[in-house]
Amino acid sequence: MRGGDSFDSDADADGDGDGDGAASSSSSPPAIQEHAAAAHQGSSQYHTDTSSTTSPLPHNANPARQCRDIFWLLIFVLHLLVFGSGLALLGANRFKKADRLNIDRFTNLTLSATALAPPPPPPPAAEDPSRHTETFWPFYGVAAGIGLVVAWSWLALLGRHAELMMRVSVHGLTTYLAVVSVFCFWAHHFFWGVAFAVGAALQFVYLLSVFDRFPFTMLVLQKSVKMVWSLPEVVWVVYTFTVVMLCWFVLWSFGVAGIVALSIDVNGRWWLIVVFSVSLFWTGAVLCNTVHVIVSGMVFLVLLHGGRRASTMPSKPLLRTLRHALTTNFGSICYGSLFTAAIRTLRWMIRGVRSRIGNNECLLCCIDFFFHLVETLVRFFNKYAYVLIAVHGKSFNRSARDAWELFQSTGIEALVAYDCSGAVLLMSVILGGLIAGTGTGVWVWFKRSDKVIMVSTTAMLVGMILVGLAVVVVESAVTSIYICFAEDPTLIERWDPEFFSQLSEALHQRLQYRSARARQAFNNRLPDLTTI
Repeated sequence: MRGGDSFDSDADADGDGDGDGAASSSSSPPAIQEHAAAAHQGSSQYHTDTSSTTSPLPHNANPARQCRDIFWLLIFVLHLLVFGSGLALLGANRFKKADRLNIDRFTNLTLSATALAPPPPPPPAAEDPSRHTETFWPFYGVAAGIGLVVAWSWLALLGRHAELMMRVSVHGLTTYLAVVSVFCFWAHHFFWGVAFAVGAALQFVYLLSVFDRFPFTMLVLQKSVKMVWSLPEVVWVVYTFTVVMLCWFVLWSFGVAGIVALSIDVNGRWWLIVVFSVSLFWTGAVLCNTVHVIVSGMVFLVLLHGGRRASTMPSKPLLRTLRHALTTNFGSICYGSLFTAAIRTLRWMIRGVRSRIGNNECLLCCIDFFFHLVETLVRFFNKYAYVLIAVHGKSFNRSARDAWELFQSTGIEALVAYDCSGAVLLMSVILGGLIAGTGTGVWVWFKRSDKVIMVSTTAMLVGMILVGLAVVVVESAVTSIYICFAEDPTLIERWDPEFFSQLSEALHQRLQYRSARARQAFNNRLPDLTTI
């Protein structure tokens, strides 16, 4: 590792180019040898301002850290207080008694004024016990139970049957979406039937577009699982954070069950559920990314020091990374959790479409516009930032930019773009959510068929978050491996020489492919340039 170096790259020296051209021009096909040699040179290669340099945790250093992105930390805490209070009120309003706190009169008044719903109907002659919070609360308990079983089963089987689990996630999702679509049509929910059918079709098309990348993706995932299972303490971190998530989910489901039981118009209930679902998503993403930072810090330390039992390994490394994640780095985690997932999903979709356009110049021009726009966003919002947050304790945007510039300057971005491990893990999360949603929906169908869509969709979100907490440990290992390979390839070579050779060969091939494509594009435009 560089003795006093950091991951920061000088944008003026290394270039801020985006897309394929920037990555291919920053490193030549034999770049692995040059890259490995340059990794041991002085920090002047990337820096001229020594005040901005930070060390990736030298062996005997414990640098003081400052809290970053404090504004977003305060926003997240305020969000928990406000939404937590709202959930408690909405759940208590119909707990064992309809409209206990007389909230319906405010919601009906608001919705009527905004023309979202007709004037409230007259109150029923007798109280309907099925419109109480406790009627729907058990449904969400089932969803949490199914999600928990799927998440912990996935984590337990991953160590023994990693490749099988990944293949089940990839191919099982397409099949499951198609089956759910058929059942939705059978139950006369045509909108959801069409939605799931379109999802199955898009999933199938995406698999066809990236099918040739799966061998390399499976290789990276298998090595990442190997790294995770060599650190059993990080698995216990997942179990602990899952329990924390369940504690918040008890309050969330209590409030959402009260919303489902409200007597207001169905549109009003859907709007409230969407708002509180966004809150649950952000909370779940924060917990997932906190685990991401903890695991990334552990993996980075293991690779840096040459093993879990190395004499240079800091004492109590897990407690050290946990303390940083929950204190100085927590604001950056809250900030990144708001935007990263949505931008990553959009990037995968655009890349899949872009690779299948062919020679349609007009369509390619439009897609390239959106591609470069998303690439600009990725520069400031990417999952690799969490590794640098764990290692250096920098702000989220600074960490994301440094990670992106590191990949651009070394050519590793070509390998990262080729890898589909993030998409495969996302398929595991969606499949887990579907299992939780449909399992809950079957029970709701027999109890309250008029609420099956409203309850099962929110149950699906619950399952996705719980499975995501299990999946994130593997994603953390993937991101840490790529950061280490970009910063100092010898770290990967010392850990697994065979894997290092496979990564080096894959990078060589991707850089050759990009160079050939750039030459082809230039040759195609050369006649137009000569006529000017």
